This record gives sequence, structure tokens and C-alpha cells, in this order.
Amino acid sequence: MKILVTGSNGFLGRRVVERLLQSGHRDVRCFVRTGSNTAELDRVCAGYPDAKVEVFQGSLGSPAGAAAALQDVDIVYHLAAGMTGSTADLFLNSVVASKNLLEAIAQTGLVKVVLVSSFGVYGVADLPPGAMVNEDTPLESQPQIRDAYSYSKWRQETLFWDYQKRIGFPLVVVRPGVIYGPSGSPISARVGLNVFGVFLHLGGRNPLPLTYVDNCADAIVLAGDSAEAVGNAFNVHDDDLPTCSEYLKLYRRNYKKLRVVRLPYFALQWVSRVVVNYHKRSKGQLPAIFTPYRTASSWKRTRFSNAKLKALGWRPAVSIHEGLRITFDHLNAASLSPSTRA
Repeated sequence: MKILVTGSNGFLGRRVVERLLQSGHRDVRCFVRTGSNTAELDRVCAGYPDAKVEVFQGSLGSPAGAAAALQDVDIVYHLAAGMTGSTADLFLNSVVASKNLLEAIAQTGLVKVVLVSSFGVYGVADLPPGAMVNEDTPLESQPQIRDAYSYSKWRQETLFWDYQKRIGFPLVVVRPGVIYGPSGSPISARVGLNVFGVFLHLGGRNPLPLTYVDNCADAIVLAGDSAEAVGNAFNVHDDDLPTCSEYLKLYRRNYKKLRVVRLPYFALQWVSRVVVNYHKRSKGQLPAIFTPYRTASSWKRTRFSNAKLKALGWRPAVSIHEGLRITFDHLNAASLSPSTRA
């Protein structure tokens, strides 16, 4: 069975490739963007000399590139997506690339797809405070007025479900929370934002849906290997979740001191309304970086369930305590390296 992993050169993608090889898969095509530095991915692949691992360079931004990547493939782990940049960049790398891949699937033959989506696709703004977010929670109903990343991931996932209904390929969707670990982003926007040298702590006592990168990779590979996962979506987060306040305290104690201003949710909603009103009166001179809808989507208190994934047989191999220790040790070591200081 030949496996294609898109986004294989990324923070999560390399772990998925390694987990596939660890679990016995021996024919893996790693799709990377043309010209990418693949040194880390090459090191992962070199640890499995008995496997057939192909590093395939190209672009999913072109239909021809997507079709070439799919040749002779039986299952696709689709991790490629835009993470940062303008709305246009995010849609190009998440939505346009996915549409090209789906068109290639329609033309070249049906394959199984494991799509890595996001918690950002859920419509939580209208939920009551403290509501449980599980796989039955409706997807976002107004993605266009939310942040650009969530909008692009919502469009990507809905595109896959639409094509699945039309052409009938086996589809599994995995929705991670906040993926963390060595080389990952050190602090999530769910905790807060850096603004003019001050960290605005916005998450308060909200649970932070962390998933250690290796645990997340385990979940993705398990979903791909499981016949009963087909047609389903699965939340991915670890057990014993810290609150945003607890995470921030650990971050400041174990890694970096921050000047913190805590903004409670009710105050943030008031600020959001002021920002939107001034944005309108000033005809856009002040960007509407906070809106009541985005604030409710990002910082209203919600709870999360991973029960469906556990019913599939998944358990987090790395505990929150151990994962945070490894992550902070890595951050401290990186901050002391000559290349970082330079």
C-alpha cells in the first residue's frame, strides 16, 4: 500500500511520517514544496533503511502537481495547509491546493483520505459558556466574520465533505486542538496575544486543548489504519488539560518572563464592541482586530471531549506533564544556542 503524506516537511508532518514508518508502513511518498529544506525529514527517513520512502517535490497549487503526487497512491494523509499570511495566502495553500488534490482524486481513481482539520471549524460563538465541544457540535455558520485561518480550514474541510458526497471516496477527518512540542509554536492565541510589548492574557480559566505532537501523530495514523473511522471526524486533545492561566504560569516560570495584563472575557467583549464601532467611524483607520464574534469564538469558555477518539483505541502516550517538560527544555536550549542568539 502506497501512502502519500502532504505537508510532510512540517512540524506535525514529520511526526506523522515517522509514526507511519514505526507502525510498519513501508511505501511512503513525502510531498514537499519545491525548494524546501528537507534535512529534518531526511533524518527521519534515514532511520528506516528497509522502507521505500520517496521525497517528492512539487506544488499542490497546480492541478498537474496534485495529479503527479497521487500516482499509484492508495491513501492520502492530507496535512498541507496555510498557517500564516494573508487571507489570500491561506486560501491558496489550504483551499486551492485541496481542490486540486480532490480533482485529481476524482480523475485518477478513488483513494482513502485522512484530512487533518482544526478545532477552528467549530461554531462556538453562539454556544453557552461552558458548553462541551464534541464531534456533534455544528461547524461554523459564519466563517467569513471569524479569523482568516479558521475560515480557510472551515472551507477546506467542507470542501472535502462535499467532494466525498459527490464521488464517494473513504474520508476520515481529524481535528486537533492546540498542537505543541519541540519546534512548535510556544504559546497559543487561545492563551492571549502580544500587543506592543505586553502580553494580553485573554484565555483566563478556559481549558487549553493541548495535544503533544507525537500524540497527535499517533491519532492521525490510527485514524488512517482504522476501517471503522471512515466517514467520521475525531477531536484530538490530550488528557488532564491545563487552563490557559495555568499554562501561562508554567510558561513564565519555566521559559520566559512576560509583562502580562489580564483582560477578563466581559471586558474583552466591551473592548471588541468599541474597536468595531471606531473601525466603522474611522472608515477602517483602526483595524478591527477584535470583534464580538471573534472574541466569542476564541475566548469564551468551552470544554472539549476526546471520547470518540478514545473509543477508537487511542490513548496519549506522552502525558501533559512530560510533554510540557520536554517542550520547555527544548525552548530553553534553543534560546541558548549560538544561532538563536545571533
